[in-house]
Amino acid sequence: MSIKSWIKKVKNGYVINQARNAKIPTFESSEVTRRHYIFKGRVQKVGFRIEVIELAKRLGLTGWVNNLENGDVEAELQGPKNRIDFLIAFMESLKRIKIASKEVNEIQIVEDEKEFESDKEY
Repeated sequence: MSIKSWIKKVKNGYVINQARNAKIPTFESSEVTRRHYIFKGRVQKVGFRIEVIELAKRLGLTGWVNNLENGDVEAELQGPKNRIDFLIAFMESLKRIKIASKEVNEIQIVEDEKEFESDKEY
């Protein structure tokens, strides 16, 4: 294993552990929605996508997240509004990530979606 591969594995392990140990509050019931996001800033090569995947799964959200070639990250999140809001606030609170701006649009719910996905494995 190269040193670069080893560093990536350690970093990813840290991010996954952080997401799995995040304190998730008890949520009141909330309206289900689907939102499309474009995140701009320091959002690639900092564990952003991995953290979104792990938290979304813990929160019971569906959707997907992908890195874009221009350095932005695109995501669609579906589930109770308050859980999506928690995930976004959590991501904005992380020091290793810097969301300079985000575009967000409410979009149509995908009825048969069962899980959260990404464009590639980590």
